[in-house]
Amino acid sequence: MKKIVSIILFSAIGGALTLGAYKLFIEKPQVVIEKAVESKPAVVSANYTNGVVPSIENTDFTVAAEKTLNSVVHVKNRMYKTIIDPFAEFFYGQGSGTKQYSQIGTGSGVIISSDGYIITNNHVVNNATDIEITLNNKKEYKAKVIGIDATNDIALLKIEATDLPYITFGDSNSLKVGEWVLAVGNPYNLTSTVTAGIVSAKGRDLEGNGGVVDSFIQTDAAVNPGNSGGALVNIRGELVGINTAISSSTGSFVGYSFAVPSNIAKKVIEDLMEFGNVQKAIIGVKGGELNSQVADTLNIDYTEGFYISEVTEGSGAQKAGLKEKDIITKADGIKISTYADLEGFLRTKRPNDVIKLTFIRDGNLKNANVTLSKNEITKVSALGLELKNLEANELKKLKISNGVKIIGISNKDLLNYNVKKGYIITEIDGEKINTVDDVVSKLERKSRGAAIRIVMLNLDGQAERYIMR
Repeated sequence: MKKIVSIILFSAIGGALTLGAYKLFIEKPQVVIEKAVESKPAVVSANYTNGVVPSIENTDFTVAAEKTLNSVVHVKNRMYKTIIDPFAEFFYGQGSGTKQYSQIGTGSGVIISSDGYIITNNHVVNNATDIEITLNNKKEYKAKVIGIDATNDIALLKIEATDLPYITFGDSNSLKVGEWVLAVGNPYNLTSTVTAGIVSAKGRDLEGNGGVVDSFIQTDAAVNPGNSGGALVNIRGELVGINTAISSSTGSFVGYSFAVPSNIAKKVIEDLMEFGNVQKAIIGVKGGELNSQVADTLNIDYTEGFYISEVTEGSGAQKAGLKEKDIITKADGIKISTYADLEGFLRTKRPNDVIKLTFIRDGNLKNANVTLSKNEITKVSALGLELKNLEANELKKLKISNGVKIIGISNKDLLNYNVKKGYIITEIDGEKINTVDDVVSKLERKSRGAAIRIVMLNLDGQAERYIMR
C-alpha cells in the first residue's frame, strides 16, 4: 500500500514539475484581452423641434461624386531645361556641351465651363513648356495658359473643346466647420479618385507657405501628390475649393489637407479673363489680430477681431471714418477673427467695391460703408523691396513714361550697392514696368533661381542696371 501511495505521490510531483517546465520554457505567453461590458442605459425618446440631424450612414456622397468625376481632369506638364557644360564647350567647340532635359509633372484640374476653361494650381503648371489635359473619358487635349496668380496659387487654362461637363461654383463663405466635403483628383496618377472628409477649419494661415493665400480651408479628406488643382466639393457637388497643399513631414497625407476657397479662386479667374491680371483691393488700414496681450497693452477690452493700428491717408477707410484702435469684427456680415479672415475676404473683392464693416470703438458697436481702393503699395519679398505706384504728375515731373518707386529696402545686396529709397524701377528683363502688379506678375513667371535683370533710375535720373538671383 505504501508503495502505491509513493508511486502516486512521485507521479504527481513529476507531473507538476513537467507542467511547470513546459509553462516556463516552452509555452508562449498569451495576451488576454478583457472586454468590459457596461449595462445599457434606459432608452428615452426625445422630441427635437429643430429637425432631425442625419446620421453618417444616411449621408449620400454618390450624387456629388457623379457630378464631379467627369469634370475633374488629369494635368500633365512637361518642362525642358537646357544645361551648358563650359568644359565641353571649351574642348569640343560651341554647342558640344549643350544638353536638353525634360521634366514631367502631374496634377489635377477642374473644368469650369463647357467651352474648355480649366482651373488648377499655379504650381502645377508653373514654367511648363507643354501642358496636356486628359479627361475622365481618356480624351487628350493640349492646353494653353490664359493667366496665373502665384499669390493665390491659381492658374487658368483653356482647351479647344465644346459641350464639356463642368462644375458650378459654390459659396465657400457659407461652409461650416464639420460639414462634409469630397476631394476629387488624381493622386499618384490614380485617375478619378474620390475621398471624403469634413471641414476641419476655415481661414487657416500656413506659416512658410511662400506668400501664397493665407486663408485656406482645412479638411481631413485624403489629399496626396497629384491631387493639387483638383476639386473640393460639398455634398451637392458644388465647387467650394481647389485642393492645394498638405501638411506632412513625409510628403504624403497624414491627416490634414488645405484648399483655396472657391470665392477667392472664382474672383481670380474672372479677373484673369477680364483684365489679364488680378485686381487687388485694400481697405487702407494696417494692424493685426487682436489678442489678450495686445488688449492688455492697449488697456482695452479683449474681443476677437482685427485691430487697426494705422489708417492710410486718403484711403477708403479714412473717408469712411475708421480710426486707429478701432476693432473690425465683421465684413459684409462675415465674422472677422484673424488677419487671415480679413485677407481672405478682401481677396474676393475688387477696387471700387463697397463693403460694410462692423467695428468696435470705445466699447460701442458701429458700422461703416467703405469703398475699396486699388493696391498702390506692395512688398516684393523676392527682391527685398517695398514698391509704390507713381501718379501721373510724378511721372511728368521725372520726365518718364513708366516706373514704380522704391519706398523700402530690406535687401542687403542692394543696400551694399547703394540703392536708395526713391529709386525708380522702369524695366525688368527688358519689359517696361508700369505698376507694382507688373513687378509681381513678372516675378511670378520667373523660374526659381533664374537671373533677374532690373533697370533703375537713381536719384539723379541716371539709369543703373542690376542682375539679381
